[in-house]
Amino acid sequence: MEKKLRTDLDQIATTFDAPKPIKLMFQDEARFGRISDSVYCWAKRPMRPMVQAMLTHQYVYAYAAVCPADGGMDSLVLPHVNGPCMQLFLNEVARRHAQHNIIMVVDGAGWHKTAFDLPSNLRLHFLPPYSPELNPQELIWHELREKWFHNRVFDSLDALEDRLVLALQALENDPNQVHSIAGWEWIINPVSIDN
Repeated sequence: MEKKLRTDLDQIATTFDAPKPIKLMFQDEARFGRISDSVYCWAKRPMRPMVQAMLTHQYVYAYAAVCPADGGMDSLVLPHVNGPCMQLFLNEVARRHAQHNIIMVVDGAGWHKTAFDLPSNLRLHFLPPYSPELNPQELIWHELREKWFHNRVFDSLDALEDRLVLALQALENDPNQVHSIAGWEWIINPVSIDN
């Protein structure tokens, strides 16, 4: 994908109805649940921190798309990962970036192959199979889990969702941080030639 990204972008760009600046975004979903993730943490000697654990099987799902070139990120918290929820997310991203033609790179999840009613300013492009390492959105999930969810127990699914929304908003409002995580040269260089 790294070698042929520019060629792929040029081909996809010809399919848009109206000429607008191209915005390349990488999309992924992540599951967040009430199963706590305990990790080592710092504490002054001789204190030994106590960390609660929980194994409640309740989940919400975060949909997000990152633009490595400018550090922009769009996200939604939805109850499922499926075609209808993905359609909602695609519509929302297209609405938020109506001044751009969006090429959204997605993985091969089953619901990504749904027959979507794509907005006129959005096209999908698929990652090669079994290659999550090519998606910078994966690193955003790692950052989010590490900084906002380790060693935490939530009393309810609503409390978890509130924390997730705060975390996503913090990242959306900090494009410099997002760019430092997702701004990979092999993505930015082909995109910045024309834009």
